[in-house]
Amino acid sequence: MPLNRSEKIFWIGLSSLLVVICAVFLAAPGWTYHPTPRPQSDMGHMSHMSGMGDMADMPGMQDAAAMEETPAQKAKHLADKRESEFNHHLAGVLVILAALFFLGQPALSKRWPAARYAWPMCFLIAGVFLLVFSDTEIWPFGNQSFIYAMMHNPEDVQHKTFALILLVMGVVEMLRASERLKAAWSAWVFPVVALGGCVLLLFHHHGGMHGPDAMKTMVSVQHQHAHFAEAGAGAAVAKGLAESNVKWYELFSKVWPLFMIVLGVMLVMYTE
Repeated sequence: MPLNRSEKIFWIGLSSLLVVICAVFLAAPGWTYHPTPRPQSDMGHMSHMSGMGDMADMPGMQDAAAMEETPAQKAKHLADKRESEFNHHLAGVLVILAALFFLGQPALSKRWPAARYAWPMCFLIAGVFLLVFSDTEIWPFGNQSFIYAMMHNPEDVQHKTFALILLVMGVVEMLRASERLKAAWSAWVFPVVALGGCVLLLFHHHGGMHGPDAMKTMVSVQHQHAHFAEAGAGAAVAKGLAESNVKWYELFSKVWPLFMIVLGVMLVMYTE
């Protein structure tokens, strides 16, 4: 069945947007540079000695490190913190909206037939946003090239991977909603890819913690990501059960969006 006019406009527009984003990322100008690592102090070179490696985690050492920060560095760290929190909060709002659109789809579709596309669209929006704005040290916002960031910063790689996961889920579910994709395997893309994202969350590398409470903040961030993974895994498993068991479809089709709402609320409440 050929695509109708609206579908052609949507898919051409989405494809063009992604191509432009990739082209901009890969077209970093000559003035972008590779940041020079900060010189290590003599104490840093001795960190391999017995007991010395743990000194950086002591409160006194953290206070000293915080005192060495310049006003410009403190402002940059605060801006990074706000950026990260905003990205999590926006993703949380979109996840909640996706779940609500899915739960309300039967009623909404009666008045608005296109409502079936609303919930996967939320994943597409989140994926595009995260792809572009998750790491603003990368060109065109910062001074790192995309390739350099992918080769040297595990956190950037993971953020772009999360964006890809959201885009894959959004595209597949959009095609399924339009009945353009009816293959049996397509029903398993969401559960499998979502579970992969949950596993990745458990190993999420999150840098940029500074100040006297850096270690405490890092532990808190790790705990929050573990909770994200738990809620996401619940949604993925319930979605898989809904797709594989006709008898229990009605139950699990209500359960997995509830897990998504829990995940979205935790994302909205995320702090560093």
